[in-house]
Amino acid sequence: MKKIISIFVAMALLVVLFITCDSGVKFRQISVSEYLEKMKAGWIGQMAGVGWGGPTEFKWLNKIIPEDQIPVWQEQMINQFHQDDIYVEMTFLRTLEQYGLDVSRRQAGIDFANSRYLLWHANKAGRDNLRTGIAPPYSGHPQYNAHADDIDYQIEADYAGLIAPGMPQLAIELGEKFGRLMNYGDGLYGGQFVAGMYAEAFFNTNIEEIILAGLQCIPAQSQYHECITDVLRWFRENPDNWVKTWDLINQKYHLNPDYRKFSCSGATSDFNIDAKLNGAYIVMGLLYGKGDPDSTIIISTRCGQDSDCNPSNAAGILFTTLGMSKIPDKFKAVMDNETKFSYTEYNFPLLVEVCEKLTRAAVLRSGGKIEKNSAQEEILYIPVTKPIPGKLEQCWEPAPISEAVQFSAEELAQIKIRNRPAEDFIHEWQVSGPYNKNQTPGENLFDIVFPPEETANKKVNWQKMPMGEKGFSQYIIQLDKLFSQENCVAYLKTNIWSPEARPATLELGSDDGIKVWLNGELVHQNNVKRGVNPGEDVVQIQLKQGWNPCRLKITQGTGGWGAVAILLDSSGKTMKDIKYQAE
Repeated sequence: MKKIISIFVAMALLVVLFITCDSGVKFRQISVSEYLEKMKAGWIGQMAGVGWGGPTEFKWLNKIIPEDQIPVWQEQMINQFHQDDIYVEMTFLRTLEQYGLDVSRRQAGIDFANSRYLLWHANKAGRDNLRTGIAPPYSGHPQYNAHADDIDYQIEADYAGLIAPGMPQLAIELGEKFGRLMNYGDGLYGGQFVAGMYAEAFFNTNIEEIILAGLQCIPAQSQYHECITDVLRWFRENPDNWVKTWDLINQKYHLNPDYRKFSCSGATSDFNIDAKLNGAYIVMGLLYGKGDPDSTIIISTRCGQDSDCNPSNAAGILFTTLGMSKIPDKFKAVMDNETKFSYTEYNFPLLVEVCEKLTRAAVLRSGGKIEKNSAQEEILYIPVTKPIPGKLEQCWEPAPISEAVQFSAEELAQIKIRNRPAEDFIHEWQVSGPYNKNQTPGENLFDIVFPPEETANKKVNWQKMPMGEKGFSQYIIQLDKLFSQENCVAYLKTNIWSPEARPATLELGSDDGIKVWLNGELVHQNNVKRGVNPGEDVVQIQLKQGWNPCRLKITQGTGGWGAVAILLDSSGKTMKDIKYQAE
């Protein structure tokens, strides 16, 4: 009797998942409420993975992280609002929200070029290309981007699957639109693979089937496809020994130069940010975690290399299969629904809202429908389609470029942040410091007044900042290199000479917080923790005719410490008739 009931339940589930209409088109169906619960869980999984693995990132290279070096989970780790693994992909969501799913790749490039966060590797190279006028897809082409096989779009592709439930072709399409801003070949395929797994995770809890669904989104002849296929085979051969499988991955995809032909760090470096290797570590967590959230995150983390991004992808996919109700309470008990993700308009509820909006549009765009059932519950009917991956391409043998690669003048005018030559930055500075107070954290020193702020204090010691000398950068003010201290502040001063009174724009970057005084007046303040990124703060100022004293206060918590500044006219061009004097 129990067997008969089980068969009946299984048949009922198939009816729920697949509906065939009179035209012969098959539909997958999921209620809007269930979609929301799974999509929310996908975001929570990303935050859990990156929060838990964050302290280990790139600290173990070419080796497994010892079990006793894995951090202990703490509930507040879930609130990852300042992680680039999370907020960068929200730039793409914002573009889709503003312009729709059919937005052009070039508009996507313009929006990414105007982002103000610090980036690395393929992301940075791609954005630098965009800011110099190289339009996508060439911003991610190996001829212009030495990091095109790196992990970057793989890190950021979660959004594409979370708004494409059961729509793998959309997951592929979004990669062609956004992934090509910075990646090519296996670097692109990594993101399309991850997004394809998410798309399947809304309807399937079988991890191997989810991985196979992801593989259908990328060319079967690619090294990336080969890598994941190998991991699946090795898992079946060693289902209870992930360390053995890790060693097989390491031997072929880390130590073998034939699989590191476009490795940005070189074929023999222990550091390996290639998408294939790190994609294998995502799959390791999913397979050997066997549906357990803790094991999935810990195994993916212990594989090493990019050991916060990889568990973030793995946990995001797993949590999507689970939905919010099946996520352990420790991952959602103290979730902050108010704080906005850095550099975005979204807190968690707004993030969920925009994903739902885009998903509804995607379902209709795919030929699906949204209808209410007899219980007045909204149901998404999604046509079943077989994904068609793009043509095979390889970074070490890229397709030749036979057309213009530049943005048009009109498009270029929309890019507000442009790469500037080092000589255009303000490089005449005097520095005073460092100043601290009873080991007070750097951000708490922001409003404490030290001698350089006291206008009546004439006994402040200043020294020339050695810009471009003794190994110092020509345009980055490297305070960490000069002072090597933490939890302190330093002050910088220069004088700006203008032949006439006029408005100007001061573009700034700082690590960490910054205050700016011009002609004795406070014109800007931003108490933040961040790295130096030119153009991150934009301040409109008014120059007087003649000399204009300018002073900066830069706070330091831990890690890097520095600043950059450049003066532009109202059209965004550098001011050639300006003089600087640091006395």
